[in-house]
Amino acid sequence: MKPVFQRIVAFPKDIQIITGKGERYARSTYVKIKAHYNKLDHQLLTLDELASYYGLPLQKLQEILPE
Repeated sequence: MKPVFQRIVAFPKDIQIITGKGERYARSTYVKIKAHYNKLDHQLLTLDELASYYGLPLQKLQEILPE
């Protein structure tokens, strides 16, 4: 039996899906969120941080986004 895997990393495409805006908006917002959390260039943004930034429940975000 395979273990259930849930994705924890957020990408600009996820911001596009959540906001309904374009790729350019999503990429610039992704950079702003990383700056907000003082992330370095090589560090990834988590779905938890994305949900917190937008003030959305993490569970709702995970339901909307593809695995």
